[in-house]
Amino acid sequence: MVDTTQSGTTGRPSRRQPRRLETPSRNLDLATLLGLGAAVVLIVAAILLSGSAKAFFDVPSVLMVVLGTLAITAVSYTGKEIGRAFPSFAQALLRTSTEPTQAARRVLQLSDKARKMGLLQLQGDLIGLRNQPFLYRTLTQVIDGMPIEEVERNAQTEIQATMSSRQQAASMLRRAAEVAPAMGLIGTLVGLVQMLGSLDSPETIGPSMSVALLTTLYGALMANVVFLPLANKLERNASVEQLAHQIFATGIASMGRQENPRRLEMLLNTMLPTGGQIRYFD
Repeated sequence: MVDTTQSGTTGRPSRRQPRRLETPSRNLDLATLLGLGAAVVLIVAAILLSGSAKAFFDVPSVLMVVLGTLAITAVSYTGKEIGRAFPSFAQALLRTSTEPTQAARRVLQLSDKARKMGLLQLQGDLIGLRNQPFLYRTLTQVIDGMPIEEVERNAQTEIQATMSSRQQAASMLRRAAEVAPAMGLIGTLVGLVQMLGSLDSPETIGPSMSVALLTTLYGALMANVVFLPLANKLERNASVEQLAHQIFATGIASMGRQENPRRLEMLLNTMLPTGGQIRYFD
């Protein structure tokens, strides 16, 4: 809809300014936390209802499965790769800073302003974009007069590097999900060997059998309750982040070429998922 209120500087009719977009933030994802919490509560409740909770805790089993899984997973990667992956692990517990639809509205808002007032007028908007490092860096390059081809090349390189880092972190979680049941099986074999080696001492059969069964339980829980769900969430967040960054890059490139924002809106709608298209100028 078009608003015919007077502009504060030119006195000409102008469109109503869009409402201020919410400031992107990286807050804890309640769905992930509630899901993990609910799974733990249900498992603990089942344990308490079935008997003594002490029977389900065994220090040797914990050492063998938990620490063993972390150690074997670490063997599969270099120290630098593990260090670079740690920041990405946190993305599995956080909401993505900008959803694609929100990214499209933000970049259209900037494009509309650049079309009306010029790119240099966007310098005042950079301060509010510091919590969006990718958008901040890309827009700064365009405002500074860097060739648009170079801006696009830099943006695509950064997108690919970020996606590669997220994918490697997810692969580490999936590797840990593969190792955990295997360590549980190893613990089971250790417990069975101990049990068979002490059949003449009935008092040792129970503890040995406990180790054999608990290690399998710990391995299954770690793989299916922790590592695999977090890997899936990390991959989902990485995919959303990649699309948002691609929308930012497309919008900035359009600004650099001084294209009509309405054309940009149509282009962005082809990138957005079904049901997430926007109508910024209508």
